Amino acid sequence: MKSLVLAEKPSVARDIARVLNCHKNISGAVEGDHYIVTWALGHLVTLADPEEYDKKYKEWDMSCLPMIPKKWELVVIRQTTKQYHNVKVQLFRKDVDQIIIATDAGREGELVARWILEKSGCRKPIKRLWISSVTDKAIREGFAHLKDGRMYNPLYNAAKSRAEADWLVGINATRALTCKYNAQLSCGRVQTPTLAIIARREDEIRSFQPKDYYGLTCNAGGVTWTWRHKTCGRLYSFQKDDLENIRNSLKNQKLTITEIAKSAKKTFSPGLYDLTELQRDANQRFGFSAKETLNIMQRLYENHKVLTYPRTDSRYIGTDIVPTIKERLKACNIGPYRQFIPELLKNPLRTNKAFVDDKKVSDHHAIIPTEEYVQPEHMTNDERKIYDLVVRRFISVLYPAFEYEQTTLKASAANEMFTAKGKVIKAVGWKAVYSAAASGSESSTEKDSGYHFESDSEDGQTDQSLPTFKQSAFLSISHISITSGKTKAPARFTEATLLSAMENPIKYMESTDTKARKTLGETGGLGTVATRADIIEKLFNSFLIEKKDRNILLTSKGRQLLSLVPEDLKKPELTARWEMKLSDIAKGSHKDSEFMKEIRSYTQTLVEEIKSADGTFRHDNLTNTKCPRCGKRMLLVKGKNARLLVCQDRECGYRETISRTSNARCPNCHKKMELIKKGNEETFVCSCGHKEKLSAFKARREKEGAGVTKKDVQRYLKNQKEEPLNNAFAAALSGIKLDS
Repeated sequence: MKSLVLAEKPSVARDIARVLNCHKNISGAVEGDHYIVTWALGHLVTLADPEEYDKKYKEWDMSCLPMIPKKWELVVIRQTTKQYHNVKVQLFRKDVDQIIIATDAGREGELVARWILEKSGCRKPIKRLWISSVTDKAIREGFAHLKDGRMYNPLYNAAKSRAEADWLVGINATRALTCKYNAQLSCGRVQTPTLAIIARREDEIRSFQPKDYYGLTCNAGGVTWTWRHKTCGRLYSFQKDDLENIRNSLKNQKLTITEIAKSAKKTFSPGLYDLTELQRDANQRFGFSAKETLNIMQRLYENHKVLTYPRTDSRYIGTDIVPTIKERLKACNIGPYRQFIPELLKNPLRTNKAFVDDKKVSDHHAIIPTEEYVQPEHMTNDERKIYDLVVRRFISVLYPAFEYEQTTLKASAANEMFTAKGKVIKAVGWKAVYSAAASGSESSTEKDSGYHFESDSEDGQTDQSLPTFKQSAFLSISHISITSGKTKAPARFTEATLLSAMENPIKYMESTDTKARKTLGETGGLGTVATRADIIEKLFNSFLIEKKDRNILLTSKGRQLLSLVPEDLKKPELTARWEMKLSDIAKGSHKDSEFMKEIRSYTQTLVEEIKSADGTFRHDNLTNTKCPRCGKRMLLVKGKNARLLVCQDRECGYRETISRTSNARCPNCHKKMELIKKGNEETFVCSCGHKEKLSAFKARREKEGAGVTKKDVQRYLKNQKEEPLNNAFAAALSGIKLDS
């Protein structure tokens, strides 16, 4: 008899098949003497659309809401029908006596496999492969320690409850809003609070009133001294007159050194990466969107096998990983890392609770390199960038602390206090890993490398080189000057800072309920590490937010939506309550039936609230361009990387791209150019004023020796490949045109 292994993706399936000595290719699977390995394509099965339950739901009609199925139906996703049937054939082979689930080790991965088994009606015994990397070694060890599939029944119940709840709330609320206001309006228990956070920041910026502030510096003994308030210790004052008086009083005065304090200090490396932290850093350093970073990580995990499982919310590794660290270091001992790794290999490794803690590892440990030897020449430039982030962080936690001696000088003159600070580096430690040249200077470790960390200065006062002084020394004062500045409004969100806000939304909660705040902290904020990127992308694709440079801005449509959505749906507290209960279901301490009963009741309340609400929705982006299909005026909308004309009639659904940001670079300023389409003619336009027809661009590139092919042009025009959202809610909403 044979075991059928069900993987999530073909690439992982092929790796498992090779390790298990399966070499015979059959339809949608690979067979060996003892195993058959098949695969899903993400989700093969999803929750049925409303019209599958009743034909009347095909029309979007308020009178039909809420839609609450008595029994949930699963359907095969049309695009993956062939592979589903391939999997089903293998499931019911007479020589297969057990199923080994080898989908991603997490809530969503469990759902992928269980829905296939449920839809097909397969009741054969289940084993579970639970691994965090897909190296040959990890696969062998995983198959040597297969788990009883029944252990993961609670995890499946939690995943199924999440999908069904999102279907009920998301589809019903979206249909109710769309029907009520005759506009494509989408909402959900994670995306709507996220949108509300962006709106709150916009309101803070709009209401902000800048305020002038002032400081005072002087030179004495070759050192720049900074005035400090005697009572509160502030380096600034809002009263310019006060500082003018101090400046006048310092003329012809001497500075008396009152205190010389030296203290040894050290800072430790930032912790290992979880997915959210990696997405933040990638956005700040390279401008990658959260979705792009996840896609790159997935390739490094599945295809190259050089990094561990990406969808993790832990920044720690377990004690079981510690014996493998040296092997992992040997695997990535190449190129720029050769100056750091040999030192670690020849000495006993330093591990501590800062990154090794079994209690802080749930399903998956932090993202770290695997034992697979690296071939950077087979990676894209973007893949090398992400790989570099992870490897340097992994090496740095194994290095000693960055040590320095902090010298603080205090002095007085005219009954006012002045301070100066200096730093002498004693040991570069982990910061050497981030230096362009390990010279021991902070400029080479942070500024030259492009890596930025929290400042070691406690109050923001700049360190400087300090000469040796004696206490009570008198110094002549010169170059007294008043500095000035303005208080700044909070910065607009970037994808990096929005991810941080979604992870820690407590300060955006209106409620002062300490229990709710604690709950939100324990559940990891809005969404999960696996879904946050998709949520942000969905907000862009629904034209609720837009991007200007790297800043995220709320659109008029987004602001209007927030005014129409029920208050409860905008609050982070809602998703906190959900995630806590889903977590309890996964642990087996809460019944999924009770949770779903609450969700059904909440859905009815939500729809009734939308039905009875007062409000209007106004398109403020109407153009004079008429839809070629229905003749109605079209809307001008800004996507993430493009401008589009979209028909205002959701039933029509016509849209056309009129311009998009390309990867083609301007020959003058080298910025990315916009490709504008007018009729059959396409023209590149740069912000510096340069214009160039597509035909002229091709000719120039050929003349330069680039040899532009059709594929090259497509690469320019496609800024990034959009992937479908891999969740049941997205699939259920796939037929809805969220255009305006």
